[in-house]
Amino acid sequence: MPFPPEATLAEVGEFALIGELTPLFGQGDQVLVGPGDDAAVLRIRQGHVVVSTDLVVEGRHFRKDWAGAADVGHRAAAQNLSDINAMGGRAHSLTIGLAAPGDLPARWALDFAAGFAAECDLVGASVVGGDLTGSDQVVIAVTVIGACAQSPVLRSGARPGDVLAIAGRQGWSAGGLAVLSRGFRSPRVLVEAYRRPEPPYAAGPQAAEAGATSMIDVSDGLLADAGHLAHDSGVAIDVWTSALEVPEPLHAVAAATGADPLSFVLGGGEDHSLLATFPGDATLPDGWASIGAVAEGEGVTVDGEAYDGETGWTHF
Repeated sequence: MPFPPEATLAEVGEFALIGELTPLFGQGDQVLVGPGDDAAVLRIRQGHVVVSTDLVVEGRHFRKDWAGAADVGHRAAAQNLSDINAMGGRAHSLTIGLAAPGDLPARWALDFAAGFAAECDLVGASVVGGDLTGSDQVVIAVTVIGACAQSPVLRSGARPGDVLAIAGRQGWSAGGLAVLSRGFRSPRVLVEAYRRPEPPYAAGPQAAEAGATSMIDVSDGLLADAGHLAHDSGVAIDVWTSALEVPEPLHAVAAATGADPLSFVLGGGEDHSLLATFPGDATLPDGWASIGAVAEGEGVTVDGEAYDGETGWTHF
């Protein structure tokens, strides 16, 4: 690093920082032109192109005293990669826009980029460009591009008689957020789950190949996102609590906070598990578990009854 470790963004300058950031991002075979030109150029050989964009705002989506810069990088990448996963696709290219105060340490930006790149490496995706500008707070804008070898799995395909299934851990990040919100750092496994989610990246394409009729990534909350499937498909979905896994650390946090441990699973988001529906006679892929059913009607119920707890995160 050609500048002092304590240097700020204002002291380093945009182009010097870009010069340090660019080597952190390896380029895949699909990249014809990567960072450095007015736009990237990608090679798409076959299938459908899928694109998604997300924003990450300091104070709204993360706090620097709760997560390090590399953790924020992992989280920002994971939530975008998971959107492509939820379509049954595989992400291959991303761009990042970073707006930050001039007095932010340049080291923070480099550590963020390293965490972002490490998460992208899990799926073989490349950061192919981006932008930097000044701001009163850290704001990160990410666009991800991927491909589906088969027709993308939408939210609108669930049909009565389908089963509802989940892949990936659920409620862990919500438990970690509850811990951090109260000034604690344990159970550490939940805090780490909040800082660095572990989306089931292989599960989306597997579900698509197995005939999933609808799918969504659980970013806001299991019941909230099941509600999106129900609304867009014009069906009713019932979630079975007896089929949901509630790990021991969530019981510990619930006991300490007076919460219902099941509430973390039903209303928690940001683990980026996948929720999908499959035909009733389908064989679920490895890693998927049946947790409910689809029927005629509308809305989401829990064990056949309306749920009066928190169903998930709201952005406004």
